Amino acid sequence: MSAMELNGISKQVETVVRELAAAGGLSAGKLLVIGTSTSEVGGGRIGTSGSVEIAERIFEGVEAARREFGFYPVYQCCEHLNRALVLEREAAERYGLELVSAVPVPKAGGSMAAYAYRHLPEACLAETVQAHAGVDIGDTLIGMHLKRVAVPVRPSIRTIGSAHVTMAYTRPKLIGGERAVYKLEEPPSAGKPAGSCD
Repeated sequence: MSAMELNGISKQVETVVRELAAAGGLSAGKLLVIGTSTSEVGGGRIGTSGSVEIAERIFEGVEAARREFGFYPVYQCCEHLNRALVLEREAAERYGLELVSAVPVPKAGGSMAAYAYRHLPEACLAETVQAHAGVDIGDTLIGMHLKRVAVPVRPSIRTIGSAHVTMAYTRPKLIGGERAVYKLEEPPSAGKPAGSCD
């Protein structure tokens, strides 16, 4: 990866995170899970050639968007730490998350998680989360850490470096069927309509 490509990563990440935050209403205090293969970003195969330099640029891009929207970033580890998550202790306590004991390193956790663990304030490791939105850079499979129901968002930038980018926000389940109403538009009538459930 050239120096120019490396320098563009932060801005690209900031752009896609801003797009997701705007599309999904990702406001202060919500959780954004980030799955990243720095190997894939750099043109390698996932898990083979992690890069702290690439992780630093991705972290910078996420932090730039975070300053505007106020979400909590949550970084997914690799499968060697069972896809545990690096986040701030404040966020873990706010959501009552179960913590686990490990220190992510590039060879067990991944370069991105290892970098985040050393740069987030009061970083800790949680076993799982139910995030409000997620960005996956390099097909790391973040779905296990998203709330239901996930709504895909197509980013304007489809690859960062050589890594494929997918992302989604979540929404509450729509329940019911053809009779179900999802927005309150007028007060109910005093009489019961035909076919009432009561």
